[in-house]
Amino acid sequence: MSDIGDWFRSIPFITRYWFAASIAVPLIGKLGLVDIRNLLLFPEMIFSRFHIWRPVTATLYFPITPNTGFLYLVNLYFLYHYSTRLETGSFDGRPADYIFMLLFNWICIVITGLLINMQLLMIPLIMSVLYIWAQFNKDTVVSFWFGTQFKAHYLPWVILAFNFIIGGSFVNELTGNLVGHLYFFLMFKYPMDLGGRAFLSTPEFLYRFFPNRRGGVSGFGVPPTRRQAPQDNAGGLGGRHNWGQGFRLGGE
Repeated sequence: MSDIGDWFRSIPFITRYWFAASIAVPLIGKLGLVDIRNLLLFPEMIFSRFHIWRPVTATLYFPITPNTGFLYLVNLYFLYHYSTRLETGSFDGRPADYIFMLLFNWICIVITGLLINMQLLMIPLIMSVLYIWAQFNKDTVVSFWFGTQFKAHYLPWVILAFNFIIGGSFVNELTGNLVGHLYFFLMFKYPMDLGGRAFLSTPEFLYRFFPNRRGGVSGFGVPPTRRQAPQDNAGGLGGRHNWGQGFRLGGE
């Protein structure tokens, strides 16, 4: 148990609480402590009965059944793996900026969920984080099924295409990818590469609650380092990362 505790405490604190909540809420639903219908995103329940907790619980809840249990574990792996890499890599020492990224993505996903009647939001938020990691690590080589290898830049779209071929669904992945792209474009691509106006910036109050842990000014002066060897060589030699066996995401 001490080894598990040490491992859990080694997870960066934002990812740690997100990861823990994504275990606790599904278990609460699985054990029947609450009616799972109270955890899902239903627009009419939010606007007519003021169930304001639903956008949060719909992001943290995932049904655990014999048909979805493996998919749930895959999502937990993606959450832990790519959120940890972002928090300790590109966003290292900048908890306020990382929290703002998650909040922006979450708000966009909630709005999308309300518009298209998406009741579960866990996969889109995780995929948005994976997409942003892929943008910061475009040249990292990742491995897929049957030894296929490609640059990380294509990973979110490979997962989307693979899931569509296997299960005929790609809405969750597409939503996450588009939201991740929107954040990356508005925060970095448009103002820094294209010389446009900066539409996004981390609010100052987040810096007061979550100050930078090392020197520098608030916010990003330049995009976070996109190629950091220490964080991207963990999956294998020569910058290659084997992220898994190829999974079906998005089926519910």
